[in-house]
Amino acid sequence: MRSAKMLTATGALAASAITLAACSAPAPAEPEGPVDLRMTVWTSNEDHLALFDSIAEAYMAENENVSSVTFDPLPFDDYTTTITTQIAGGNAPDLAWVLENAALDFVGSGALLDLAPTFEAAEGFEYDDLSDAATGLWRQGDGLYAYPFSTSPFAVFSNTTLLAEANLPSAGEQVAAGDWNWDAVAANGAAVNAATGKAGFIVRDFEYQQWDLLSTVWNGWGAQPWNDDRTECTIDSDEMVDAFEFLHEAAFETGAMPGPGTTADFFAGEAAYTVTQISRAGLLAEAGFDWELNPLPEGPAGEYSVVGQAGIGVIADSPNAQVAADFLAFFTNPENSRQLAQYFPPPRESLLTGETLAKTNPLLSAEQLDSVVIEGIATGVTRPSIEGSAEIQQAVRSELDALWTPDADIPAVLSATCDAMQPLIQG
Repeated sequence: MRSAKMLTATGALAASAITLAACSAPAPAEPEGPVDLRMTVWTSNEDHLALFDSIAEAYMAENENVSSVTFDPLPFDDYTTTITTQIAGGNAPDLAWVLENAALDFVGSGALLDLAPTFEAAEGFEYDDLSDAATGLWRQGDGLYAYPFSTSPFAVFSNTTLLAEANLPSAGEQVAAGDWNWDAVAANGAAVNAATGKAGFIVRDFEYQQWDLLSTVWNGWGAQPWNDDRTECTIDSDEMVDAFEFLHEAAFETGAMPGPGTTADFFAGEAAYTVTQISRAGLLAEAGFDWELNPLPEGPAGEYSVVGQAGIGVIADSPNAQVAADFLAFFTNPENSRQLAQYFPPPRESLLTGETLAKTNPLLSAEQLDSVVIEGIATGVTRPSIEGSAEIQQAVRSELDALWTPDADIPAVLSATCDAMQPLIQG
């Protein structure tokens, strides 16, 4: 793990890079000659990239001024830092996926081009079809600064075969019985680990580093890392302490959750449950076990939903910005959104029905999509997002290292985390 000094420097670089983009030149003009577009993404899934390429090829067939569209996968863990470093170094992409936790920085800084004029003018785009709720994080005034091409609730995939090996009920049976809650998931996870040696529940991609992914758990306790105004740290609240005590017990006492340094891949049959998004469902196409998809378990604060978003923005400083915006309008038009919906739930109200999504998600039923995706989008809260996210993310990650030891003083660690976070929120 990098030192706190290095983490802070990385956050400062990210902030300065976005600020640098805000001082960009006036609105871009049409470039002369053939254009090569580059879009950074964090997926390296071959099926995703093949679909992206097919849409790009269709666009280039109609637009001879674009000679290539390259989708550039970057590692998820350092994705935002890499993008902002590229901006600072004069090697910015033309388009970029933006994580929801960095949305306020990118939108507020002026780093992204306002897409509303291009979308409204694009033939057949149907701009009014975009959901206000789904686009809210990416708007400023009348402008839309990124297209939230994936608005995907977090859910729980469960390995029915593995649960049966441990003589445990399926997740669906527990939902039907009204017993679908975190205490039951933890108890079953510990039993699976004891009976089979495999993992109980995992929060995919967390790996004791991506701490904000734990919002998929702590929201069940009614906890949040900062107040609604994003002016005060609340990661040391009683609700958050209770949520982290639950996770700590699962990792270090009961074995319900793999501890630090232990990896388990649900999609390879190595865990009973995983918290993730439906875009991962394709990994189960050839699964050697029976599985189910259900909403997040109920927590002490009741039922809840957490939504992850990925926005595609055009870097305002790009010399190809207007061409990139035109390509994005094509990439996300109704026809192509319908294709993308098999992996990425769109913000288009016309496509947000279980029946429609089921046509492009053959592994999931309309009932599953209605209960998990449609209802989740309607009622869910977005993963934590705040200005200065890069520096705050890294500072909190550094402080939380002390939490992941068997004898951790959880209230003291969370208090120290707030001490580190509060100046960054105020500043």
